[in-house]
Amino acid sequence: MNLIIQSTRAIPSAQLDRLTGLTTATRIEQISAHAYRLREARQHDAVATICHDHQLDYGYVRPGQQLSDFGLVVMDMDSTLITIECIDEIADMQGLKPQVAAITESAMRGEMDFAESLRRRVALLEGLDEGALQRVYDERLQLNPGAEIMLAALKQHGIRTLLVSGGFAFFTERLKQRLCLDCAHANTLEIVNGKLTGKVLGDILDAQAKADWLVKMRDELELQAEQVIAMGDGANDLKMMAQAGTSIAYHAKAVVRSQAGYAFNFVGLDGLVHLFA
Repeated sequence: MNLIIQSTRAIPSAQLDRLTGLTTATRIEQISAHAYRLREARQHDAVATICHDHQLDYGYVRPGQQLSDFGLVVMDMDSTLITIECIDEIADMQGLKPQVAAITESAMRGEMDFAESLRRRVALLEGLDEGALQRVYDERLQLNPGAEIMLAALKQHGIRTLLVSGGFAFFTERLKQRLCLDCAHANTLEIVNGKLTGKVLGDILDAQAKADWLVKMRDELELQAEQVIAMGDGANDLKMMAQAGTSIAYHAKAVVRSQAGYAFNFVGLDGLVHLFA
């Protein structure tokens, strides 16, 4: 296997040499300013500890495997493609961010049923003017580092993109248009007379629904699971990630990191490009 090492800053040669020695890699190749490939590296238990201590992300990749081998990338939205949890920021417009954020955190750690957590959070938004949604989008929503580099590379290789979120279609649809994503699915907030009612329209898009959308698009594109990458950060993403041949935990909760094939704990979304360079 090849061992990919990447960081947000320059990696000292001493750290690369140490990892090379432990894994008996045959040579070191530079992929980018902050990413390297260790050829024919053997797995070693100390790699995880060393990388964590020096804020390095790592991953073992099959020789010859490239980004062009994939046909579909499925992404969560909140705290994965974008920096914020939209519902927490909407709640901030009501002065209720701490209460809503606490429920969000519990759900993301897998301590609470997602559908129930969403109903409880949305109920707290009753009476909020719908203009608050646009304010969150305009004033607070930002892409995570490396998002545009990753998306440009996916487009270059003809890889389709699916944004699937337990959040709200108000945001996913705008991101779909702005970033030229192929598909987007999320929950719809009920709005009556310009005010949020505190309810979600239709069935809640939960963990199983995320997985179902991945499978649906994968089958429509006639792809195998090995040709699909899924990226997420919370427990609500685990079923979706299990349906993909490659799963990536992005700055994720511990329960997600422990079940994902790869974890980006430090680098941005462009880490995907370097991983399969």
